[in-house]
Amino acid sequence: MDSLFDSAKYCVTVCDTEIKLRLTQQTADAWQAGLLSLKSSSKPEPIMLPGHPMKPVLVAPVDVPKRRLNTKEGLAALIHAITHIEFNAINLAWDAVYRFRDLPQAFYHDWITVAVEEAHHFQLLRGRLNELGCDYGDFPAHNSLWDMAARTAFDPLVRMALVPRVLEARGLDVTPGLIKRMRQAGDEKTAAVLEIILRDEIGHVAIGSRWFKYLCQRRGLDSEQTFHTLAGQYFSGQVSGPFHYESRQQAGFSMEELKALEQMAIAKARGGNTAL
Repeated sequence: MDSLFDSAKYCVTVCDTEIKLRLTQQTADAWQAGLLSLKSSSKPEPIMLPGHPMKPVLVAPVDVPKRRLNTKEGLAALIHAITHIEFNAINLAWDAVYRFRDLPQAFYHDWITVAVEEAHHFQLLRGRLNELGCDYGDFPAHNSLWDMAARTAFDPLVRMALVPRVLEARGLDVTPGLIKRMRQAGDEKTAAVLEIILRDEIGHVAIGSRWFKYLCQRRGLDSEQTFHTLAGQYFSGQVSGPFHYESRQQAGFSMEELKALEQMAIAKARGGNTAL
C-alpha cells in the first residue's frame, strides 16, 4: 500500500499546475478508496519553497502592483491575486498532511478535503481569468502565505493557530466586501465564484480551529491564551481589521479571541506594541 505522506509530498513539490491539480484529485480518491496508509519510511523534510510554475514571478508583497477595479486589467489583477492565494492554499493543505505525523485519521481526511476544495477554487478563478483574456501567471505575485508555513513547520499547533486562523481567516473579513464591490461593478460571475470560496473558506478556517483546540487540549493548554500569545509573537504590528465577526464565529473563533484581535489592530493603528 502506498503512503499518504509520500503522495502528499509529491502534491506539494510538483511544479506543473495541471499535474498538481490532477494529483490532488487522484490522491484524494485513493485515500477515500483506502489505498493509502499512514506509514512512511522517511521523516518529513523541510520544504522551503513548494512546487510552482515558472510564472507568476514571485516578488516582495510591497512590489505587487496596486489593483484598481475600474479597469479590466485591474479586475484581472485582483482575480489573479486571489487565484495565487488559492494555488498556495493547495500546497498548504498538502503540506499539513505531509508534515504532521501521529495525528488522528480525521486530521488527514480534513486537510485532504481542503486541498480538493482549494484546487476547485483555483480552477474557478482561473476560468474567470481566461474569460477576461488572461491566465494564471500573467501578473506578479508574492509568497508570504508560504513563508509563514515554513516558519510554522516545526509544530502543528503553531501552524493551525497562525496559518488558517490568522492568514487565511483574513479572507473571511475581506471577501464579503469584495463580493459587494463586484456586484456594484456588474460582475456577477466573479461575485458568484467568491461566494463559493467564502462558504468553503469558513469551513477551512473551522478545520484549523478544531485541530488547534484539539492540540491545545492534548497538551493541557488554554486555547484562547495560547492563540493570543502566538498571534502577538508572530504578528506583532501586522494584524488589521475590520473583522467579520459572524464568519469568524462560524469558523470557531471565540469572542475573547476576536476582542484580542481587535486590540492588536487598534494598537497597530496607533503605532503601538501589539504583543499580548
